[in-house]
Amino acid sequence: MTELPNDDRSNQSANSIDLDEEWIPDVDPEPNFADQPPVRRRVDPDSPIVMVETAFLASAASLVWLVNTYFPMGPFLQIFFPIPIALIYLRWGSRAAWMGCAITGLLLSVLMAPVRSIQYVIPYGLMGVLLGALWYRRVKWFVSIPIGTLLGVLGAFFRVWLVSLLLGDDLWQYGTIQVTNFLDWIFSLLGLLIQPSLALVQLFIFLSIIAANTMYLFVVHLVAWFLFDRLNNPIPRPPQWVQVIFDNE
Repeated sequence: MTELPNDDRSNQSANSIDLDEEWIPDVDPEPNFADQPPVRRRVDPDSPIVMVETAFLASAASLVWLVNTYFPMGPFLQIFFPIPIALIYLRWGSRAAWMGCAITGLLLSVLMAPVRSIQYVIPYGLMGVLLGALWYRRVKWFVSIPIGTLLGVLGAFFRVWLVSLLLGDDLWQYGTIQVTNFLDWIFSLLGLLIQPSLALVQLFIFLSIIAANTMYLFVVHLVAWFLFDRLNNPIPRPPQWVQVIFDNE
């Protein structure tokens, strides 16, 4: 049997292709991040890679807190406070995340004194562990943001109590006086002859703390959404309106 030359073979193969047939690219479908948790590699918890990566991310969290303390850049660095601990949870599980939180606290105790260390661990260290657990279990944003906000509010009151204890002064009372003066100025600016009551002032402070922590958790979710996707540790997808705004289906 006579074999065809290579050019004739290629021409014959090309002629055998049906150009009218619908072409489907040979790629894997996009994974449904909202339904299934990320796949973790089966590694011994005492493996060197787990310990090294946990120590590295804990050091990164400590460095972000240290830089923000001495060189504050507004809310920019504060967004990354719980991110390293949450990433540890997504990559290596709860045990590594708690170890990372503890290592960060110990490192900050050495570098900046125990008070600063406690102010990081409560609430940001615990928030990192909490967000990592929620994201790993594919909890929706409308659930994880309120839960994180609750922890942030408790952490804010804890920090006020701790600083008041150390200073020997009631910071809550001081803040109430300042907010009362602010509301008096607002009412006088609007021409309202109203004297804000103590209950109104405290309600205004409480709602302000909730609103600030809700906005903070929303921004943390946005940063984690963009960052963790590129690290192959995706978090649950945001609501549709968020994806439309950022044009990221």
